[in-house]
This record gives sequence, structure tokens and C-alpha cells, in this order.
Amino acid sequence: MKLYYSPGACSLAGRISLHEAGLEAEFERVDLKTKFTEQGYDFNALNPRGGYVPMLVLDDGDTVTENVAVLELIADREPKLAPGGPLGRTRLLEILSYLSTELHIAFKPYFHDASEDEKAAAGEAVARRLDVISERINELYLFGPRFTVADAYLFVMLRWAHGFGVRMSPDMHAYFERVAERETVRRALAEEGLPDGRPAAIDITSFEALT
Repeated sequence: MKLYYSPGACSLAGRISLHEAGLEAEFERVDLKTKFTEQGYDFNALNPRGGYVPMLVLDDGDTVTENVAVLELIADREPKLAPGGPLGRTRLLEILSYLSTELHIAFKPYFHDASEDEKAAAGEAVARRLDVISERINELYLFGPRFTVADAYLFVMLRWAHGFGVRMSPDMHAYFERVAERETVRRALAEEGLPDGRPAAIDITSFEALT
């Protein structure tokens, strides 16, 4: 498999999840400003659906785009990365959809030409959604003691929240620190040249996380 990524973008969740699953993969960096990969390929030609990361290329050549689909596929390959129980897969899709359509999209003003008032409003929108998520963290992670691909996705956005100075509850801070200490997370951050733990700021020139 090969994962096309941009450092610190939501594709980081796929890298973490691949490591958690123990799946072998190559990683190719994409410059989301020029839309070229590190090997010189036109990423718009490889991924005509907007040229966004992540894109996962399977061993048979099939491709999967959209973060929710990529993470769900990884969880399908390694079921320990999804919650158990008769509604486990449904609950995973439920939280991944919320993270994508409610939390991820709320960051949009930070990654585009927005006024300070618009960014302040975005910060409050993100904080409210984090409060909702914080209430469902049970024991260690989103689904109790089991780390899932949803935790990898949430971790990425908590890095953004820290970098943009978004307020969050003490419980969410503690959750972030727990995830940051996982060996697979530290490995993924190092591979993308990112600092461990909380970034002091997010360099929005390096990637565009949202349309």
C-alpha cells in the first residue's frame, strides 16, 4: 500500500492507523500548494477528486480517497482498531462522520483567508464540538480502553486546536497527552518531521486541510 500525505494534515491519522494495524505501507509526500508529489507526479492527475490527501493506493492498484473511507478500510483490515459489539462498526462510522462533518469543517476559516472575527468564531465552534466529544471519552479513549482509528483522527485535530490556541477542557487535554505518548503516534510524528505533543503553532502554508 501507499499513502499520499501532507505533514500534519488529516492524512496523519491514516499513517498512525497503519502503524497501529501493523500494515506495511509506503508514504509519499504531496505539496498541496503545487499539487505535485515528492517524486514529481501531478497529484491532481492521480487524485482528480480535488487533489486532497489522504489517498491510499492498495496493493492491487485500487485507490481509496476521503479520510473517513481510508480509516474505515484500515479498521476493516485490523478489527482491533474499531469498537467491538454488535453496533461496533456503526458506532465507528458515526463518530468518524461527526469528526469529519462537524469538527474538521469547523477549522475551515483557519486555513483560508478569514478575518480575525471569523477565526474567533471558528475557535468557539471548534471548542463547542470538542466539549461534546469530551463528554463521550470513556476511560482512556473514545471507545473505552480500545484505541481506534477515530482516536487517530481526533488527535490530528487536537494538534490543530493546540496550534491555533483553541480552548479545551482539562479532560480533553489529558486525552491528547495520552494519545501523544503512544509509540505509533510518536513514530508517525517523527516520520513527518513534526514536534511531539502540542505544536506551538500550525504552519498553514505547509498544507490546506480543508476545501
